[in-house]
Amino acid sequence: MRVEHKYGVTEIKAQPQRVVTLGLSDQDVALAVGVKPVGVVDWFKERPFGKWPWTQPLWGNTPPEIVGERDEYNLEKIAKLRPDLVIAQYSGMKKEQYDTLSQLGVPVVAQSGKFADYAATWQEMTRNLAKALGRGATGEKLIADIGERFAKVRKENPAFAGKTAIVADTFEPGNYAAFAAHDPKAAFLAESGFTMPQKILDVPKAENIISIGSEGLDLLDVDLLLWLSEDEVASQRVRDEPLYRKLKVSQDKRDLFVPYNEPPIGAAISFNTVLSIPYAIDKLVPMLAGKVK
Repeated sequence: MRVEHKYGVTEIKAQPQRVVTLGLSDQDVALAVGVKPVGVVDWFKERPFGKWPWTQPLWGNTPPEIVGERDEYNLEKIAKLRPDLVIAQYSGMKKEQYDTLSQLGVPVVAQSGKFADYAATWQEMTRNLAKALGRGATGEKLIADIGERFAKVRKENPAFAGKTAIVADTFEPGNYAAFAAHDPKAAFLAESGFTMPQKILDVPKAENIISIGSEGLDLLDVDLLLWLSEDEVASQRVRDEPLYRKLKVSQDKRDLFVPYNEPPIGAAISFNTVLSIPYAIDKLVPMLAGKVK
């Protein structure tokens, strides 16, 4: 198997048995095609085992070793696991990291070179992961199945078509973020049938948000505004912002506040993988339909 990536082409001569995934959501695809990684990185502080309902049954009683956090990898831990494949797709792996990992003498597959870091589609990442794992046909079936799920969402919710939508977050008082169209969260809305405003489409591929202050909140005055929130305190802080209350999307109650956790709807669209998308469709789409007429 030969897999192209940002730093070249990697040949995998035998079907991997001990896989380390270094992308933030890569373990989802591995699990979906029947491979339990022996090592993973942490993203949401989930120690990615047993927390997310879309992966917990697939891990069973086999927790992986945590070999890093986000793009910081622990080479010693990775080496101790004796992997026969190291792969990173939803990743910002640097060339020097790739070179160092390659010195372990095992195949290393970096993120796709067709997109900026963290901007590859879920289809591209699924395809590369499944191919590297020797499960290419299974990966293609998963991609087709999810495509059908999104097609069903669009068919059953024709009101979504042509409606502008933005996914937003607030990290601290007075500071807000609108996610770029290529961010997984916005991509979920787009594949559900919504349209991204031009300013969101124009965000450079190397970035994933537009940062705005209170005076820039008019950017968020769209047909549907989806807020992701750490907790109700953060949500209420947005609702109480005087300039936000002047927006038509707020006055018409076309804004929707959903948590990252409990239930993990925000996490599901942040992962936006072949495992988390069905969960997000089941939980979030009915909520979206309630806001769009």
